[in-house]
Amino acid sequence: MTAPVLVLVGPPGSGKTTVGRALAERLGVELRDTDADVVELAGKPIAEIFIDEGEPYFRELEARAVREAATGHRGVLALGGGAVMAEATRALLADLPVVFLEVPLADAVKRVGLDAPRPLLAVNPRARWRELMDARRPLYLEVATAVVSTEGRSPEQVADAVLEALELKPEE
Repeated sequence: MTAPVLVLVGPPGSGKTTVGRALAERLGVELRDTDADVVELAGKPIAEIFIDEGEPYFRELEARAVREAATGHRGVLALGGGAVMAEATRALLADLPVVFLEVPLADAVKRVGLDAPRPLLAVNPRARWRELMDARRPLYLEVATAVVSTEGRSPEQVADAVLEALELKPEE
């Protein structure tokens, strides 16, 4: 079984994909983003999956994408914000180096934007983001090997903090 070098988890707007790209480049590996895998599996954007088939179908695709990536990808893996809701996903992450990218609400809202195509944040994004975090934060913490704050940091600084937290050395 091939396992990721590290896994990034966190809410929408925490920078999982952006920081993941920086980490993959520094470590000389590929980045895999399970949201992109879901889009590829479904052949349509996530927002359309939610509208056409509903959240349960999206979560099935997400669980499949996570399972395949967690057991078959040797690079950096960025999970969708809600992936940790699935017990099977949390079990898969138990033996992997997982970093929870913690982000304050104000930063997340700036990054996500109030009109971005994020189905779970479509109505009252600030209140909805808080609700999602109330439900998900304990799960992010449950799977995390390390917690890295993104507050006041550039993606490069966050990547440095992740490498330091996991004691990983960038490729020379």
